[in-house]
Amino acid sequence: MIEKREHYIGGRWVPSQGGQEHVVIDPSTEEGAVTIVLASPADVEAAVAAARAALPAWSATAPAERRALVERILEQYRRREEDLARAISLEMGAPIDFARAEQAPAFSWHLEGFLEAFDRIEWLRPLGPHAKGSMIAMEPIGVVALITPWNWPANQIALKVIPALLAGCTMVLKPSEQAPLSACVVAEMLHEAGCPPGVFNMIQGDGPAPGPGCRPIPTSRWSPSPDPRGRDGPSPMRRPTHSSA
Repeated sequence: MIEKREHYIGGRWVPSQGGQEHVVIDPSTEEGAVTIVLASPADVEAAVAAARAALPAWSATAPAERRALVERILEQYRRREEDLARAISLEMGAPIDFARAEQAPAFSWHLEGFLEAFDRIEWLRPLGPHAKGSMIAMEPIGVVALITPWNWPANQIALKVIPALLAGCTMVLKPSEQAPLSACVVAEMLHEAGCPPGVFNMIQGDGPAPGPGCRPIPTSRWSPSPDPRGRDGPSPMRRPTHSSA
């Protein structure tokens, strides 16, 4: 049995503050394969606090610095590709050849695509000929809560985490409790790539526990609009987050 009992908060792997154990079933054997600890409300608050503390510095970084981080994450993926494929196969039942050929590489394909698109972004551009001297500036929106499903776990993590990093946002990721192992590999890759503490945080959890804790909290200086969330997951996860919005 693989033991993954800690959450990644503030650049460190930390034990849960009172969370409950959860056993992940290997679909190929229908036996327990991985033990995690589901996040408690205190764990969620710690992750959100770490993301908020890291936001001012990360949102002020130059686009080139954020791009360089994603390039380093891509380098880490190439080093850990087999680990990611094996984690996906174990947790969600993909045949290992399919995990190697499609599931794990999807992570890198998205990184490459985002880097290409990133180079075309105009971070500062004129509003238009009707408003001479007025400019539109692209700025990070804030802390984001990211919720991902079990069926394409690394693919979905890439689709949410990488755009947030490139935009200058900080984040809390909650992967599916059915597929937490690949998320741990991704967190390790970000750590080894030098992601600043608090920029990326990951908590394990099911729907009812972290859902309400991941509700948005207004931070915008322009309006009371809440911080955004990205959600792809089962109904038990979506219901509490939708109801608290």
